[in-house]
Amino acid sequence: MRVAVCQLNAREDRTANLATAERLLVRAAEAGADLAVLPEYVDYLGPGAGLPEPEPVDGEVGSFFAKVAERLNMWVIAGSFHERGPDPEHTYNTSLVFDRSGALAASYRKIHLYDVEIPGRVSYLESATVAPGTEPVVVSVEGLRVGLSICYDLRFPELYRQLATTGGAELLVVPAAFMMHTGRDHWEVLLRARAIENQCFVAAAGQTGDHEPGRTCFGRSMVVDPWGTVLTQVPDGTGLTTADLDLERLRTIRAELPSLANRRL
Repeated sequence: MRVAVCQLNAREDRTANLATAERLLVRAAEAGADLAVLPEYVDYLGPGAGLPEPEPVDGEVGSFFAKVAERLNMWVIAGSFHERGPDPEHTYNTSLVFDRSGALAASYRKIHLYDVEIPGRVSYLESATVAPGTEPVVVSVEGLRVGLSICYDLRFPELYRQLATTGGAELLVVPAAFMMHTGRDHWEVLLRARAIENQCFVAAAGQTGDHEPGRTCFGRSMVVDPWGTVLTQVPDGTGLTTADLDLERLRTIRAELPSLANRRL
């Protein structure tokens, strides 16, 4: 299984953002990727006043990526978008998974919402406009068990343990828009920790650069193996990278260091 992680600098122009995402997906397909992962809020990451009207999963964003997945004959995890929510004041932050035919294979609503107040540095209350999801999701991608998550979920190891144990995940995906001030210290550390403790591959696709006044994302999209080794990483700026997942190596690691099998809680 060859996986691509795509890194964007999505801003307030949805048409331009989707066009950039499509170009990256075309490059991923040309590189032989079976599965491509896009970042959180792939279609819009700009001022709240300009946010497009929230949509159902088969709205403009979902239909766009379904068609691209079908045309490229590639699995696509379309980062996330603002799904129409439970009430007029709240959306869901939702990730969509499309198979090679463009059919919707799975959807995941972000469970952990980014409510953080750091005086003088950041004030962000995601729960003011986004409703939390409730269900962990694992989807089979041609026999590979893929556990879904979004950005801030990364700080909650209990979610990933459930994906790996109850859900049987072998690959954990993390579409993200990780803030610069935390990303430079925590992004790689947390991704490698989730890989090591769950003995899974991790594919993380991030937003990068400035998006609006006061919001800069860290980028550094990467693929990590179950030993915690960074296999490949995207440098600063828009781009992508690919990695081949050696499932035999995953099975060897789990057999030689059976921490999942040895757990007591």
